[in-house]
Amino acid sequence: MTAPEPVELREKEAEPIEPAPIEPVEEEQPAIEDVVITLPTLNESDDWLQAKLPDLTWRNELIPLLVTEDIVRRFVVFTDNFSQGLLAYEHSLFIPPKDKFAVDEQSANAEGEQNVWQWNSKTSKRFDLYVDLLRSVDSTTLVDWYMDMKPLIDEAYQELGYEEDFTYTLQDAITRVLDMELPKSTMDVTRTSVMYKFQDPQLEALDDSDKLLLRIGKENLLIIKSVLLEINEKLAKQVNNKG
Repeated sequence: MTAPEPVELREKEAEPIEPAPIEPVEEEQPAIEDVVITLPTLNESDDWLQAKLPDLTWRNELIPLLVTEDIVRRFVVFTDNFSQGLLAYEHSLFIPPKDKFAVDEQSANAEGEQNVWQWNSKTSKRFDLYVDLLRSVDSTTLVDWYMDMKPLIDEAYQELGYEEDFTYTLQDAITRVLDMELPKSTMDVTRTSVMYKFQDPQLEALDDSDKLLLRIGKENLLIIKSVLLEINEKLAKQVNNKG
């Protein structure tokens, strides 16, 4: 009797088990809420602003150069006038410089002309601290403040009888500074009374705001232009985002 051939036992191959699809779990994202700024009334805004001023600049020792009474209204009135080429000194945000305008006394009757003085460039240095204060301001913070305070600014602007957006007036004032060109020739001055005026009729015919920019001096004006250009760009972005 023939023995049966051995049967080779094979293990049954396990069928691959496909993992069950994992459904993504959506995590709840916390809602991003706009920070609501509680503004004081326009008449009570000075104390609120004075408390915030140290956050605006790292040159806190220069803050006393600012007039801290009726700040919002001063800003609106002076800017509105400046955009039109006018100067409302009584509404300036800054205290007046202690040093007065001066001429180069050694240049009296220069080139044989009577009652003519050359411009003394040193007289522009009386504006240096004001320019230093402007340069020390954080432009992003300043623009953010402007947008936050817009209701108060609009209220002050409406008090002047305007209905349009004050931002356009502010941009006009900034553009006036950015477009200002300093003359290449010497800025001689003359005097027919207690006041000096430019000998060049074209310079004397400039708007008062433009003549102030001339008195500030070339170096200071270049710094101011640089700062205002940055502010203007950030302001435009803010306005576009709000729109």
